[in-house]
Amino acid sequence: MKRFGVLAFVLFASVAFAQEQDFSKVQIKVSKVSGNIYMLQGAGGNIAASVGEDGIVIVDDQYAPLADKIAAALKGIGVTDKPVRFIINTHYHGDHTGGNLPFATRGATVIAHDNVRKRLESGGKAGTGTGPGSVNMEAKPAEKGALPIITFDHDVTVHLNGEDIRALHFPAGHTDGDSIIFFPKANVVHMGDDYVTYGFPFIDVLAGGSVQGMIAACQKVIPLLPADVKVIPGHGEVSNLDEVREYTKMLQDTSAVVQKAIDQGKTLDQMKKEKILAPWEQKYAGKFITADIFIETLYNSLTNSKNAMFVQHN
Repeated sequence: MKRFGVLAFVLFASVAFAQEQDFSKVQIKVSKVSGNIYMLQGAGGNIAASVGEDGIVIVDDQYAPLADKIAAALKGIGVTDKPVRFIINTHYHGDHTGGNLPFATRGATVIAHDNVRKRLESGGKAGTGTGPGSVNMEAKPAEKGALPIITFDHDVTVHLNGEDIRALHFPAGHTDGDSIIFFPKANVVHMGDDYVTYGFPFIDVLAGGSVQGMIAACQKVIPLLPADVKVIPGHGEVSNLDEVREYTKMLQDTSAVVQKAIDQGKTLDQMKKEKILAPWEQKYAGKFITADIFIETLYNSLTNSKNAMFVQHN
């Protein structure tokens, strides 16, 4: 698994934070993944785009000030002059949904899980927990025009450009509104922030996320995918199935170590002082999610029983 320097905008960010960024310097990088599926990288979460004669479907849309650049990059692919018709949000964080409003204003229809609309509409606290070592912040309610128009509970399929683009909900992973997006004809999957390549993941425990759910999502998805599938992570470069397996094992192993410490009656401070995640620190710890922050994330996740309910998908 590749590690990347993580800038602050990897996190979903508040509106105030987004306004502080100099988006004029952000360049949108377009990479062909497979077939008519492209990946766009700029500031925030990776965008997947199905580009064809029927128009464009994008998965996530980064920040509002980048909408013009994203639209220009999509047009620059040279396949179609038609605009973005549909947007599928993988979850509610602002670095994945910030462009909802400008694209919706131009006629795009936003699709997401029910909980994405609820959390965008209400705003509220988000983060890895409430302790002094947690990463947390306040998310402001989104404008009405930024809210998903079509929502779903289990899954939804968009039939466009000869592709059956399926969004499948996986609960209590990165958040309680996660969807993983499958492009079966192109052999591509966008895993949202249930799979990232920057190191230890950010898990929004305060928004119903949990390490158990993140592991469950990865374990369920892996058998559904061909061995040569192209995996678009929420952040980072296109990956393969072995890298997703490695990431899943890291989640399982680090969770097991923290759970063992919990069972032994150790406090959170003791776990940090004992550096129980030291075997993984060199490879996965970063400036964004350090080993101590991830210990606290796992502790909060594993001791929060309300996040331990998952659904089985067909």
